Amino acid sequence: METIRLDKCLAMNFGCSRREAGILIRKGRVTVNGNFVRDAALKVSPDDAVCCDDSDLQVVTKASPRYFMLNKPVGCVSATDDSEYPTVMSCLRDEAGGLFPVGRLDLDTEGLIFITDDGAWAHRVTAPSRKCPKVYEAVLEQPLDPALKEIFAKGVLLRGEKTPTLPAELEILEPEKVRLTIHEGRYHQVKRMFASQGNHVVALRRIAIGGIFLPGDLAPGDYRPLTPEEIALF
Repeated sequence: METIRLDKCLAMNFGCSRREAGILIRKGRVTVNGNFVRDAALKVSPDDAVCCDDSDLQVVTKASPRYFMLNKPVGCVSATDDSEYPTVMSCLRDEAGGLFPVGRLDLDTEGLIFITDDGAWAHRVTAPSRKCPKVYEAVLEQPLDPALKEIFAKGVLLRGEKTPTLPAELEILEPEKVRLTIHEGRYHQVKRMFASQGNHVVALRRIAIGGIFLPGDLAPGDYRPLTPEEIALF
């Protein structure tokens, strides 16, 4: 029967890092089949009863679909293989093959991206018909005209496109820093939207997909499993 490390089991249930899961285990807050354990490397299977602070946990092995969030760093491509640049897959150091990124972020864009081996789930995240909201923070070259909020809310026609973008929500954080929520995923969309208004995106970071926000303590290049509740959002 397939097994999984105990610290990895906790990380998948609580959406924490394996280091944080190991601390819970070493503090004696975890039981396996009714016995307190302090070995983070202990292998458990779906037949084992794993509890933390009296809360029953799901034991999901590698044979089951896997779901991760990654804080993609700049200079890393959203692909499974590339001859020129490191890929997002190189960040998932301890995971086996079969995984792939859900959607894409540009080489010079950082932030939230999902990694999975569940094709049907990935399709639900990226299908245009679902209009999944994605939230970005952008630093601009020039101070922003507040009138752009209404322009983006109506949709803008990008160069080479036949239809305008879907309505987007723009929040001005600072004169040259904004938060933009879009509901589609056109090629270089955020950069092209601002370029259509004569401005240039200097730095771009995705902070949320469909209600799942990038944790503030997840550093670029780090990842964690999605919780069962996060997976169920799609």
